[in-house]
Amino acid sequence: MKDVINFKTLAAVFAVGLLGGVAGFAVSKNFTEDKEPATQQTEKQESQFTSIPTIFSSATPTEFTSAAEKCIDGVVHVKTKYIQESQGYDNQFFQYFFGLPESTPQQAQASGSGVIISKEGYIVTNNHVIENSTSIEVVLNDKRSFEARLIGTDPATDIALLKIDADSLTVIPIGNSDNLKIGEWVLAIGNPFNLTSTITAGIVSAKARNINILDHKAGAVESFIQTDAAVNPGNSGGALINTEGQLVGINTAIASQTGSFTGYAFAVPVSIVKKVVSDLMEYGTVQRALLGIRITELNAEIAKEKGLDKVNGVFIESVTEGSSADDAGLEKGDIILSVNGKNTNTVAQLQEQINRFRPGDKTDLTYSRNGKVNSTNIIFKNIDNNTAMHKQKMMEVLGASFEEMQSSDLKRLGIKAGVQVTDLRSGKLLSAGVRKGFIITEINNNPVKTIDDIEKIIKNVKGGVYIGGVYPSGQAAYYAFGM
Repeated sequence: MKDVINFKTLAAVFAVGLLGGVAGFAVSKNFTEDKEPATQQTEKQESQFTSIPTIFSSATPTEFTSAAEKCIDGVVHVKTKYIQESQGYDNQFFQYFFGLPESTPQQAQASGSGVIISKEGYIVTNNHVIENSTSIEVVLNDKRSFEARLIGTDPATDIALLKIDADSLTVIPIGNSDNLKIGEWVLAIGNPFNLTSTITAGIVSAKARNINILDHKAGAVESFIQTDAAVNPGNSGGALINTEGQLVGINTAIASQTGSFTGYAFAVPVSIVKKVVSDLMEYGTVQRALLGIRITELNAEIAKEKGLDKVNGVFIESVTEGSSADDAGLEKGDIILSVNGKNTNTVAQLQEQINRFRPGDKTDLTYSRNGKVNSTNIIFKNIDNNTAMHKQKMMEVLGASFEEMQSSDLKRLGIKAGVQVTDLRSGKLLSAGVRKGFIITEINNNPVKTIDDIEKIIKNVKGGVYIGGVYPSGQAAYYAFGM
């Protein structure tokens, strides 16, 4: 099948593209005629995290062969299949009153990279590499191929966790991205342009970089490592390692006006990845700690107004009543200087620190008020303003949104009840082949009349789920998947 790449323009001084959706994958997403920067190429690479002690040594001379040999077999090629709608009409009015064809699905392919993080077969990659996939294949550097199971995703950090059943796996040890120094040598390993096992070298150009590429994702956390190692579409989800052969980041995006590498690349630091992966393994979803504040970058104007000598810290614009910050005594106008002993001079640095905690965790926070430096203790809460762990909802597992049917539509289709799939993302339904618009009428021979019925039926299932229903065109369909 012909390789294709999707490009999406991200307006800014430069265009930023998610590697997984840009050049360098062999599949069916294609270049648009105006050649917008690539953003959604699905690249497949991941590494799993284990309880390997964090090790880090200071920057070493530019000798890369040892690190390359140690890690190259720990990076995999991730290949996905997804459903792409062909040209047609998905508007029911046109379909039923003018007899125009319904848009028909076609299977497409894409690829990226991943990093093996445990002997048990866990692999870390980017969420955008596997997003909306119906199947995921992992090809090792020794050419062995395995079907991968999606353990969980975190769109807010663009991280996903896969698992394969395989032996004799090479695991890349976890390093410490906090200790990376500006100017330090790093290596990028991945599969750009479908060229497997490609290694490039560069230096760390900046840390805690926010490039606003995930700002359309709820709760987005951006604190990228910026490097000048050459990465391209297909590198997404691949490893960024130090010269000791330790994983320090997951390559995610590039800054480019063409969709190909032109100087800068960005990786999610392993400090963020470790927390996300740990949560996905233990809970199936990320446990996100929240301060409960609105913040902005401190600038010279605010610093002058507050009588500050230095433009360091994050300015609090407002505090939510009853939130973690409110309980700790923080107020509007305070300036957060550090969290857990780590300086927070930018919003990205603050996000990175907060993202390491779960609801119920406690840490120290230093802030400035009216020119005086103060310290307090924070007990983090969740989005519901309590310290309970978030349970993964069934709708998140299914990867869909639903809408109950109108009686007039039920009558026209000749069915008594049903719930329509209005949106699909990575999850059980998409993997099973369900398409947007499908009307679920039964699950395991139980009638489905409301959205609540779906969760009530499936949450008690251990094993297989059998779904029956009909599409708006009147075509009946049946799907099955395991829980």
